[in-house]
Amino acid sequence: MSTPPPPSAPRTCEELLAAMIGFDTVNSILSGKPDAERPLALWLESFAQSKDLRTQRLPVDGQSFNLLVTAAEIPGRPWLLLEAHLDTVRVDDMTIAPFAATTRDGKVFGRGACDVKGPGAAMLWALLDLARQPDRANNAGVLFVCDEEATKRGAIAFARRHLPALPWRPAGIVVGEPTMLRPIVAHNGVVRLVVHTRGVAAHSSNPALGRSAISMMLRVADAIESRYIPALSASHALTGRAQCSLNTIHGGTQVNIIPERCTIELDRRVVPGEDGRAVIAEIDAVLNAVRRANPGLVVTREESLVDPALDPRGSAPLIDHVRRALRAQGLSDEPGGAPFGTDASTYAETADAGPGIPSLVLGPGDIAQAHTCDEWISLDQLRLAVDVYGRILGTPWEFAP
Repeated sequence: MSTPPPPSAPRTCEELLAAMIGFDTVNSILSGKPDAERPLALWLESFAQSKDLRTQRLPVDGQSFNLLVTAAEIPGRPWLLLEAHLDTVRVDDMTIAPFAATTRDGKVFGRGACDVKGPGAAMLWALLDLARQPDRANNAGVLFVCDEEATKRGAIAFARRHLPALPWRPAGIVVGEPTMLRPIVAHNGVVRLVVHTRGVAAHSSNPALGRSAISMMLRVADAIESRYIPALSASHALTGRAQCSLNTIHGGTQVNIIPERCTIELDRRVVPGEDGRAVIAEIDAVLNAVRRANPGLVVTREESLVDPALDPRGSAPLIDHVRRALRAQGLSDEPGGAPFGTDASTYAETADAGPGIPSLVLGPGDIAQAHTCDEWISLDQLRLAVDVYGRILGTPWEFAP
């Protein structure tokens, strides 16, 4: 796969962001295009090397890879890592040119400007500034990952395979998402299940010869929506209440055939303190109750995604470090929470790589602009983010390893 010729070397963070927006990195699962982030990762690799930064490809699958960019190591100093994903959501309904960055009214427009090529550009620019300092307080790097918008393959690969193989372990990871530069220290996780019912196909002129999978699914959906969802009571002070919803349904092949199959997708938001596996067991209990009440009903389920919540209790050193850096920058350091998920919870858990790594979420831009038809980020937020990330990387780490 060839890399498009880069534009002239970016001279500012805004120019770097514009170059990044110019790559079509719509998530491969959403677009059907394999290794969608690879051309941008290759270009960032080349750009970073041209600035004397170190780069390392961390294979994921196919030809995809996470890109780790670091400044020259200073022995004995702690490591801090910034992380941003390279993929974006679809562009079908956009009202602007998605891959031709435009700047007007103090804003940069384009797919990914806010979520999260803007944060990623600010992170890399801050690392460039830091690398010029001969006696840095910390070692620092930026990790660019693939496939955050669908299955988090990049973050999972880093936590489970790449991290244990590195000769160093980060003291903390700051994940870039649009938070208006407010530290998000807690967020919800998600359990996504695909539920199937199976009936017997027959001609609609004699329905008695068949069994409708759609009718079966109505019983399943009713049980989930009338019994399970209203009983949810878990909540967290920073992220709100646990939520659950049925969001897609597919069934039948044509109007004159009794449907043999029906499928729904269920999205359950898990608050900090909840266990995703326990949540699945609760839903399984509901399905079992439906089976008992409806002899002959065939219902199965499979896991689409089980992603943990981000619990602030494991990240106190990083939270304190980032809050100190924000105060020094003259910004509010009030911690917040979010109902959505990010890569941060994967790093904070890292069960296969030993104890979790302190992680939080911080980035320029407003989440209200993410995934929109005219996605944008303000230049003021972008420029401030370079300073904030630089302050985080440059502030001495005051915690024992």
